[in-house]
Amino acid sequence: MSDAFNEIKNLLDEKYVQFNNTAFIETDPISIPHQFSKKEDIEISAFLMATIAWGNRTSIINNGNKLMDLMNQSPHDFILNFSKKDEVRFQNFVHRTFNSNDCLFFLKSLKHLYQQHGGLEYAFSHQNKNSENVKLAISNFRTLFLSLPHVSRIEKHVSNPLSNSSAKRLCMFLRWMVRNDKHGVDFGIWKSISSSQLCLPLDVHTGNVSRKLGLLTRKQNDWKSVEEITNVLKQFDKKDPIKYDFSLFGLGAFEAF
Repeated sequence: MSDAFNEIKNLLDEKYVQFNNTAFIETDPISIPHQFSKKEDIEISAFLMATIAWGNRTSIINNGNKLMDLMNQSPHDFILNFSKKDEVRFQNFVHRTFNSNDCLFFLKSLKHLYQQHGGLEYAFSHQNKNSENVKLAISNFRTLFLSLPHVSRIEKHVSNPLSNSSAKRLCMFLRWMVRNDKHGVDFGIWKSISSSQLCLPLDVHTGNVSRKLGLLTRKQNDWKSVEEITNVLKQFDKKDPIKYDFSLFGLGAFEAF
């Protein structure tokens, strides 16, 4: 590594330690799944939180809490027993463009995954064993998740890296489920996907900071950029490149780098 590269690595390592601790949880959407201890409750609440994780963070968390209340604070049990009579309670739920009809489809599809396809972890990992990264895991999950009859508007809520979407929220969800670094933020409850396969959740903060540091040359926040920056981060830590999400996001969101 060049001196400049080492300097950037040292900065990112320092910021990783600064931001990757339990103090991070309170103001982040990950705070909602941290309310649970059962694996299925964690992953279902985390998936729903990642789905609505755009816009104002306070609003995301408030709506996440509303959603958990509507599911009786027991998401797995609620999903397994979800029926037509439960639909009315979601008629007023909305987060930005994610409306009550979108929400109902997500609940039905989650029920389908848990009853017919072994749940969320299997849906992401069953065809991903030897993949370099999670591109195909996300794409295969998307196909399965959208296999129930649905209106086309639903599809915008489940990103597709094969269409060059950055799939930021699904990459973030996978970070939450897979990484296990004992710092108490990410859960590390999925063992069938490796931390080395994860990709950076690329958003306005991580993208801008990556470009300012000279780690990302591509202008668009798309999947090509996701792979470009992730491959650079693998030079810093091959086994756990996405730990630097904390560094890049923290520098952008909290320190206006």
